[in-house]
Amino acid sequence: MCRRKAIKNGRQLVIPGTDGTELMDELKPSPHIKLNSKLLLSNNFQQIGPMEWIMYKPRWGAFYNTELERHLQNLHVNTVVVCGCNFPNCPRTTIYEASERNFRIILATDATSALYDKALQELRNIGISIMNTEECIAWLGACEIKRTV
Repeated sequence: MCRRKAIKNGRQLVIPGTDGTELMDELKPSPHIKLNSKLLLSNNFQQIGPMEWIMYKPRWGAFYNTELERHLQNLHVNTVVVCGCNFPNCPRTTIYEASERNFRIILATDATSALYDKALQELRNIGISIMNTEECIAWLGACEIKRTV
């Protein structure tokens, strides 16, 4: 909605298949992987690794009008790790959506921008685990060891 006027006036933003819509190589298992815009824009998931999928989200929250909840349930996932740009928008919305769906939630603080102390306290108050990425990776590793034993 906030960009509708600019688009109606001819501005082109995030055009499928262009470099501006591609995921940074550092976030992919291989720089040779390219996003499949047609697949993603049809509300499907693109698998990019053995246990890695990508999806497009139409709004701030990752669960809004997507198949994310069903996808995670099919994988028997009970915990989501949230990170991202501008905490007050997308990460916070996704956290509350995940909480409404009874997922365990971890916020990766050093992988999330625009965090502030009051937000962190509010998240702790509703049972969100707050960790940096190093702590999160260690915790996930310990969970994997328990699961395989």
